[in-house]
Amino acid sequence: MKGAGILVQTLIEQGVTDVFGYPGGRVVDIYDALFAAGDKIRHILTAHEQGAAHAADGFARVSGKPGVVIATSGPGATNLVTGIATAMLDSVPMVAITGNVSTALIGKDAFQEVNITGVTMPITKHNYFVSDVAELADTVREAFALAQSGRPGPVLIDIPQDVQRAECDFVPAAAAEPLPHKAPKAKYIQKAATLIHKAKRPYFYVGGGAVAAGVGEEIMALAEKTDAYIGCSLMGLSVFPHRYARYLGMEGMHGNFAASAALRDADVIIAIGVRFSDRATGKAEKFAENTAIIHLDTDLAEINKNVPAAVGIVGDLKEALSALSARVKQKQLPKWAAHIEALREKQAAIEAASDSRAVGLQPKKVIEIINRYKTDDTVIATDVGQHQMWTAQTVDLEKPRRFITSGGLGTMGYGLGAAIGASVATGGQSVLITGDGSFGMNLNELATAVTYHIPVVIVVMNNGVLGMVRQWQTFFFEGHYASTTLERKTDFVALAKAFGAAAGRAATPEAFEELFRKAMAAKAPFVIEIGIDKDELVLPMLPSGGSIRDLITSDPREETK
Repeated sequence: MKGAGILVQTLIEQGVTDVFGYPGGRVVDIYDALFAAGDKIRHILTAHEQGAAHAADGFARVSGKPGVVIATSGPGATNLVTGIATAMLDSVPMVAITGNVSTALIGKDAFQEVNITGVTMPITKHNYFVSDVAELADTVREAFALAQSGRPGPVLIDIPQDVQRAECDFVPAAAAEPLPHKAPKAKYIQKAATLIHKAKRPYFYVGGGAVAAGVGEEIMALAEKTDAYIGCSLMGLSVFPHRYARYLGMEGMHGNFAASAALRDADVIIAIGVRFSDRATGKAEKFAENTAIIHLDTDLAEINKNVPAAVGIVGDLKEALSALSARVKQKQLPKWAAHIEALREKQAAIEAASDSRAVGLQPKKVIEIINRYKTDDTVIATDVGQHQMWTAQTVDLEKPRRFITSGGLGTMGYGLGAAIGASVATGGQSVLITGDGSFGMNLNELATAVTYHIPVVIVVMNNGVLGMVRQWQTFFFEGHYASTTLERKTDFVALAKAFGAAAGRAATPEAFEELFRKAMAAKAPFVIEIGIDKDELVLPMLPSGGSIRDLITSDPREETK
């Protein structure tokens, strides 16, 4: 069998049913093999390789299986870079396959040659340059195992064209299994249990690693036993049902007040699958100064990387939480519960004050309407900016893996490709909440959604500015709105219709509700544009270099009037 056929057969062997990509001269052999296997594996042709990478990412986040993207050499390969980096920063399993010039031309600046393994080395778990067709099948198997093992992430395989055309015997094998996790050490489990037993204000801080490990039930059981409360990072959204009584929501730079304040006031923080990024901690030296941190993670490199841990537990999260639960005692902490209730009341007052200041169609009102019409299985995707934070603060999520966003890299233009990949993975609807700035970056993927009849509902919050950067300029740069007022004349409704999608515009909550109800019933690509006020703020806000004690909860412009 030729190398291209071996590649495709190995993908099928690994359980791959859908791949995303864009053909070119150096992968034409691979596409010929995909054509021959069209009854077993579907190829989604996107409008751009970056969109394909984001689609593979969205597919992986929702399904838990590695997403697969294919691109040709040169610009095709380099167009994947942002999507690969996005997956790397958010620990998303992905296998990226690129073609390259024949091995005899490597290093000779042949047409569309690029050293893509060198380019992507810092943003992949590992990458491979396959120089021998006899090694191709096992390389693909190893890539799938590695992408899913430990802390998940992207792996790239670069295949020269002569290797795609070379022949070799293909020997089928079983689907690759992730490498086993290390067992957590009992002495650290016991030390953590002792700290939790002594805690008067225990708090669980949960991130994307908990989503990947599927440990929501275990965390809730442990929280019940220890009378603790729970918050999450942006990447941890969807681990817990929105209505769970002990769940306070997202904390961090734009987190819910109660969640951020509870994290600040805790005496023991049990951190699970989080990296303590600057967006969560503010100034690391001031974070949890008088708090003991118990850090559970599959990745040893995360322990003590950003904040010091009193106890670090490395290994399988389910096993670690089960062992920890067996060692802690049932307890009740009525003073902590009363304190949390007071924080919730203060949060409600902050939100009410914010609502009273809002002008026009309020973003959170829009998301509340979306909550009413979506189902628990609907995937919510976002791009990056103010709309992302409003969504994270307001969206109701009842099932894991139903919220996808670019957290680590903060990739504007991520959302539409990811929403497409999510719909392919579930076979159902996804809703993209985006802004006019982010949507403008990759709206060409509307062509993909329309062509493949993918039921993506796109809500564009159009304020005519780059809202998040403008908010920083408002707070910290004396209102110098340098290059953040877009002044574009784009008619998103007309544009969507030109792509072949249904579309409409809403200026009131009632009009949006009617349009959104119609869009959800259509089960087809549908764009809704809404106008929001350019001065609408995302609050609370943690200033850069500040600590959680420096949370901004009101508009500073009002205080100077």
